[in-house]
Amino acid sequence: MCAEIITIGDELLIGQVVDTNSAFMAERLNECGIVLERIVSIHDDRRQIIEALDDAFSHADIVITTGGLGPTKDDITKQVLCDYFETHLIEDARVRAHIEHLYKDRPDVLNRMTATQWQVPEAAEILENRVGSAPLMVFRRGEKYLFCLPGVPYEMEIAMTEQIMPYISRQLSAVSNQTIIHRTLQVCGIPESSLAILLENFENNLPQDIHLAYLPKDGIIRLRLSAYGKEATQQIDTMFDRLQFIVHDYLIVTDDRPIEVHVGEVLRAHHATIATAESCTGGKLASLLNRHAGSSAFYMGSVVAYDNRVKHEVLGVREDSLRQYGAVSEAVVCEMADGVRRLMKTDFAIATSGIAGPDGGSAEKPVGTVWIAWATPNGTTAECFHLGRLRSQVTDRACQRALIGMLKRIKY
Repeated sequence: MCAEIITIGDELLIGQVVDTNSAFMAERLNECGIVLERIVSIHDDRRQIIEALDDAFSHADIVITTGGLGPTKDDITKQVLCDYFETHLIEDARVRAHIEHLYKDRPDVLNRMTATQWQVPEAAEILENRVGSAPLMVFRRGEKYLFCLPGVPYEMEIAMTEQIMPYISRQLSAVSNQTIIHRTLQVCGIPESSLAILLENFENNLPQDIHLAYLPKDGIIRLRLSAYGKEATQQIDTMFDRLQFIVHDYLIVTDDRPIEVHVGEVLRAHHATIATAESCTGGKLASLLNRHAGSSAFYMGSVVAYDNRVKHEVLGVREDSLRQYGAVSEAVVCEMADGVRRLMKTDFAIATSGIAGPDGGSAEKPVGTVWIAWATPNGTTAECFHLGRLRSQVTDRACQRALIGMLKRIKY
């Protein structure tokens, strides 16, 4: 069984909004054994919507659209769907009651434009949108299904999780007969080309129904083994163990979860706490560490010490160290880590200081030079990295290196 996603909205095609919805939906479909064949983005345009639906139904069993369901005039999807399925809009009492309850404390929202939201296509099956006003619509075309979801990410995610995937599992019995399994590990410290050479024999001898993918990002390479079919899934554990053995010297973790999640789990397991002091990363590291639920159990806080005065007056970095070695140096970054660990009274601390660019580099310290320090109960150590020349690339890679280094030091 295969699916196609159609994202609708001018904002997606002019770069004003990044399409994160498709990635979330793709992951949910994959978990159910549904192969996503294609993702298409189109304008809020009647002709484009109709052509995209015709094309999708020609090869996909499940079609999912997001966007174009709002109450404003530029949201035309609902009316186009009425034309496409030769139906008309009717008032849905349940949707109206839901919307009136949703906005009972906001009478300014319950206006004539919002009232259009409880008008739904008569031919559609309506599912509840628990957190929004746009109803979730399901259409059938023979044995094929169209699911229409709102484009607001948190609404889409809740709808997909609570309504669409359970609906698919209940209605489409063929789903249970399909099997797709992914096993992923993450490595660091080896170029992708060198890794491919290292794995050449392994890859050449994979069973026919198991495939290996290389997924590099921010200095980390995810290696994903995918097995298709029940027979192949019996072999994937063996191949995954073999893969781990081959890449052992570069292995970070043996799943696909972000590194900061692993750092948090190990800290919680040790009942330990951490703080960060950031210069070149400017708070990115703090954002990663506190982005997941439960981070308050281990993450105490951060000092973004971009200016040398902040490094000295807040973190206690010695003026002699700044003057003699410069802000981007082993001495300074170690003192930053010690300072924030002392200030926040934590078990561990990470500090970053570097030259993110595009300016500020020198022959001795070119753009991309980053010093990272890790303060632990057993002492403070630092490493110097050269992480590229693009500013965002440097800071993203620095954060990942900082987290990887911390994970190793907490474990051992």
